[in-house]
Amino acid sequence: MRRLALLLGLLALHQTHCFEFVVEGEWETETSLEKQHGRFKRAILTSEEQEDFEAIRGDDITVKSYRVESRITSRFCHTTVKSSVVNSGPNAQSIGFNVQIPKRAFITNFTMNVNGIMFVGSVKEKTVARNLYAQARARGKAAGLVRANSQDMETFKTEVHVPPGSKIEFELHYQEMMQRKLGFYEHSLYLQPGRLVPQFQVDVYIYEPNGIASVETPNTLGEHFSGMAKLTSSKDKAHVVFKPSLQQQRKCENCTTSAIDGIFTVKYDVLRDSNAGELHVSDGHFVHFFAPANLSPLPKNIVFVIDVSGSMWGVKMKQTVEAMQTILDDLTMDDYFSIVDFNHNVRCWSEELVPGSTIQVAEAKKYIQNIKPNGGTNINEALMRAVQMLVKASNQGMIDPRSVSMIMLVSDGDPTVGEIKLSAIQKNVKKVMREEFSLFSLGIGFDVDYDFLERIAMENRGVAQRIYTSHDASDQIRRFYSQVSSPLLRKITVQFPEDSVSDVTQNHFDKYFSGSELVVAGKVLPSESTTLNSFTTAFADRLDLSLQTEADYLELDAALAQQQHAFTGFARQMWAYITVNQLLAERSLAPTAGKKRKITQRILNLAVEHQFVTPLTALLVESEEAKERLLADSPRDPKQGCCAGGSGMAGPGQRTPMQIVHSLPPWVRMTTPAPPSHAERPLPDHITIVENDPHFIVHLPKNNMDVCFNIDSEPGHILNLVSDPGAGVVVNGQLVGSKRVEEKEKEKVNTYFGTISVFYQPDGIRVSVTTDRIDLTDGRNNHSFTWGATADITQDRVKVSIVKDSKVMVTVDDKITVMVLLHRVWKKHPTHVDFLGLYIPNNNQYSSQAHGLIGQFGQEPEVRVFNLHQGADPLKKEATMEVKGNKLVVTRGWQKDYRRDKKRGSDVFCWFIHNSGKGFIDGHYTNYIVPRLDSFLPLPL
Repeated sequence: MRRLALLLGLLALHQTHCFEFVVEGEWETETSLEKQHGRFKRAILTSEEQEDFEAIRGDDITVKSYRVESRITSRFCHTTVKSSVVNSGPNAQSIGFNVQIPKRAFITNFTMNVNGIMFVGSVKEKTVARNLYAQARARGKAAGLVRANSQDMETFKTEVHVPPGSKIEFELHYQEMMQRKLGFYEHSLYLQPGRLVPQFQVDVYIYEPNGIASVETPNTLGEHFSGMAKLTSSKDKAHVVFKPSLQQQRKCENCTTSAIDGIFTVKYDVLRDSNAGELHVSDGHFVHFFAPANLSPLPKNIVFVIDVSGSMWGVKMKQTVEAMQTILDDLTMDDYFSIVDFNHNVRCWSEELVPGSTIQVAEAKKYIQNIKPNGGTNINEALMRAVQMLVKASNQGMIDPRSVSMIMLVSDGDPTVGEIKLSAIQKNVKKVMREEFSLFSLGIGFDVDYDFLERIAMENRGVAQRIYTSHDASDQIRRFYSQVSSPLLRKITVQFPEDSVSDVTQNHFDKYFSGSELVVAGKVLPSESTTLNSFTTAFADRLDLSLQTEADYLELDAALAQQQHAFTGFARQMWAYITVNQLLAERSLAPTAGKKRKITQRILNLAVEHQFVTPLTALLVESEEAKERLLADSPRDPKQGCCAGGSGMAGPGQRTPMQIVHSLPPWVRMTTPAPPSHAERPLPDHITIVENDPHFIVHLPKNNMDVCFNIDSEPGHILNLVSDPGAGVVVNGQLVGSKRVEEKEKEKVNTYFGTISVFYQPDGIRVSVTTDRIDLTDGRNNHSFTWGATADITQDRVKVSIVKDSKVMVTVDDKITVMVLLHRVWKKHPTHVDFLGLYIPNNNQYSSQAHGLIGQFGQEPEVRVFNLHQGADPLKKEATMEVKGNKLVVTRGWQKDYRRDKKRGSDVFCWFIHNSGKGFIDGHYTNYIVPRLDSFLPLPL
């Protein structure tokens, strides 16, 4: 728990505004930390951490109100905590205002009104703030004390010494970015007033421009407050209010103590209409959110490295074993794994990676169960052995090139055997780790040098997490594993057109895990264009992806102006928030002192401009006349720099990067090359078409004519369009019916194609296009995409190009192309439904075995039209067509080609054949009904 404190002695006299400040504590400097054994000493927990926390401290005080308001806009949150307190006792006393905030949050301001004297905060460079503070301190005016402890929290503490009857109003502001984990954003507020409060209220306002998928308020405060949080929501807004009355706050009916003591939680997720992500543009900045779903996980190769030294004896080992039992059950046959356990020696359950079969998992669980902790800690050799195992598997071709290889280290202490110098271990691991390997570190308890675990993970494309030794430690381990157990993508890059953006944050990521989110932000450059485009490329399991999305420059700002509780400056602040965090992470790994100084200056400039209290800045709180100064200094993180990077040392308060990096520091580079090409194989002007209910227009190039026919079938029937066993390609379409009108219940409904399927047998890949989405399946994996974004997908010899809300082009082996056109209708239309049009070029390279309602015309028949005469309809001529040995009566008419104009279409004149194409197609149309979307026609027809 980090503590950020303002300890102020204010003796306010009623007649005058004289202040006397008590000085306590002293400032830390870069050189004030004593080195021990070649590295910095680590923070140790103090008994103070175990004390009961109270938001308002003091005897004989009256807390008039305590209000918390959070405004979350596009995942960025601004929280304000306000409290009004009166010293109702007979004596002067100290009154404390304490707020626990998430460690990932930045304090942005603090104000205090003491008997009408206003103190207002401003963030300044730490050295500047210290000088101003020192000037006041020399006059005995002010002091600040900074305390750094453990936990994932920091505590802002203020104490004010005031005479009886004094009124004090406190107000604290902080900002944070919501992080998506396991499919949800979780906003936590720590409510511990310590006493009954007449006016107690919490408001959480959420505004998500693309829409809110779900909001929930889990009852984390206990059964006492079950059902008291009230939620109202609409498509894109939600408001959660928690406002217990004075009586409802009591622990019991006649109790004078408050039952409010815990975490108030709001969980939500957003609507996503495509896998290309969301692009939000506001206030001259952009934020790109990328959280694709409906993709099959990549296979994993994982080596669990478990500390079994003597310090793990007892509860730690018991909880680690419990967690491993569940984790091992999560493995699949596509995953490979092994276990390395170490104390002063290093042992391998299996010297080689083995598949995650039921038998192997059972053996591994039995091995874990029998571990008896004892001895010292040889971290270096254990990690070397784990890396060697992955290298060996890779060299032997056991590892799928698209799989994810990782090491998961679980330890509770510092090395005591073998190589014990942490900087040397860090260098040894980095030297042998391949670019495609990642290291994740779990530090159990507080004896471990967590800074070392964090640095070694960051340098090797992973993250670290501290596991607190409590009753739920095994759950903490399992939750961490769940966050990294389902990798969906590798080597993700988000790009923008050249000269459209600047100051882009990290835009290249090594991995994307299911349920998480990647975020890229930057500044928008002036442009004549009204839209910003983003292009995302990535590798999935057997898939190469290229995704495109766009956003209007002005649309979001106009929407924000209409929202009463939105945070209008979210994009600007989020960009700065991400940039500062990434700079802090880069600073901790800076290879030289010069590089570190440059990064430090950038952090200072941004933090001061955007008013963030960081490890390098301070919050100077001044009275209106600037005669009295108080200073809140962000604490030095307890994880003191254990391992020097070159001549640079670890910076104070370093933060884990917001995303897992592929190479450091990629985000510093401005990567805005030309966007990836979405070139598609052009279709000729004359083409075979199937449109509407369904009208077939078969183009016969040798005869220079188009022949039309309808198929009068039933909803649900699957019609074979192309069946080519020689090329291994089949194209089928499934019919849907129009809506039935009650008074016309007995009339036959019109039918349309609702699904078009292209199956490529040699690679076992099927592309299924519906009016809702596009699915790629290969027998093992299923990847799903919506119509909501432009995308290019390549899997083996099948290429799929999606144009947003328009069409899909499927190309097989660069020989056969099928285009599917999307038709949307008014949702409330009494009869019409969404449907698909089909466009197939005549130059497709079918084999001689091709057949189907369309495929049979790959070998064009001889056609002769004669005896042209007036038909029954004076506007339509009739004639006789001689084809395939048949003489047919045909009518001159026209159908529509919607490629260029989806509303009106363009006319295609054709000879219409009656009776569902009888005599023009081989056999009867019912011969082309097949049982499944991947079915070939039986031979012979």
